[in-house]
Amino acid sequence: MVLLPDNTSSDIIDLHAHTTESDGTLSPAELVELAVTTGLSALAVTDHDTFSGFEQALPVAKAAGLELVRGIELNSRLILETGEVRYAHLLAYFPIEDPSSEFTAWLGAERKERRDRNRKLAENLQERGIQVDLSEVEARGKSLAGRTHFAQVLVEKGYARTFDDAFNRFIGENAPAYVERQSPITQESIRLVRSGGGIPVIAHPVRLSLPRETEREILSGLRTAGLLGLEVYHSDHPPELQAHYRQLAEELDLLPTGGSDFHGAVKPDIRLGTGYHGNIRVPLEFLRAMRSFVTAKMSRV
Repeated sequence: MVLLPDNTSSDIIDLHAHTTESDGTLSPAELVELAVTTGLSALAVTDHDTFSGFEQALPVAKAAGLELVRGIELNSRLILETGEVRYAHLLAYFPIEDPSSEFTAWLGAERKERRDRNRKLAENLQERGIQVDLSEVEARGKSLAGRTHFAQVLVEKGYARTFDDAFNRFIGENAPAYVERQSPITQESIRLVRSGGGIPVIAHPVRLSLPRETEREILSGLRTAGLLGLEVYHSDHPPELQAHYRQLAEELDLLPTGGSDFHGAVKPDIRLGTGYHGNIRVPLEFLRAMRSFVTAKMSRV
């Protein structure tokens, strides 16, 4: 059973943050500098579908004496018993060893699928008289451009008032130009992360919008499929939800994790290390538990 510490330790970490290598607005070096000035004991770079941000941040973090964790955020499709599909994000952590070559090769295929989706999304917008070229979007998000970068272009060109307006009217899941990514099902993503040497964690579980009993059943089933962790602390989780997910993680024997989901200027109310108006405080013990799990697993091999 995983023991969950109180979140009152002075050693505060953030295990969920993004850089300009995916949909954040700070460069990897700037993110490390902010983590240092914020007083974090450890930071995980968890860009979407790429380790590039982590790799660029690593020498900067070493020079600054900051403990840096290799992470990544992945899309997956969670299929309910009713056949309904929810989009579950997985955080994958590699706190000791680097991912396998097979896993990094699979990531390359995922990035290609992301670019194909972006091309179709740009075409859908153009068919509706909205002049947005993929090159404009990729100039902001590079090969890991996503809908956040589309929203940025839509706002800059006057098609939308705000990021939320861009999603609601054009590119959100219920908007006319939306293109669904062909992500693997959640169980397969979990298997891929485990086989690649990582710790798979369900990110911001509140966004699955599941009733409590259904949520518990699904997480229990994913635990059986190889899920190892649950993001307890997140900027979207008020205190009552944090308590709920702490209890659920303990009952299901899942490693508790947490982070702000920091993106920089695109989410100005979310601060690195402290979340939405100071609603999170992630203890260093969470990272130690992750590393202890990996070390114990390695000793059994």
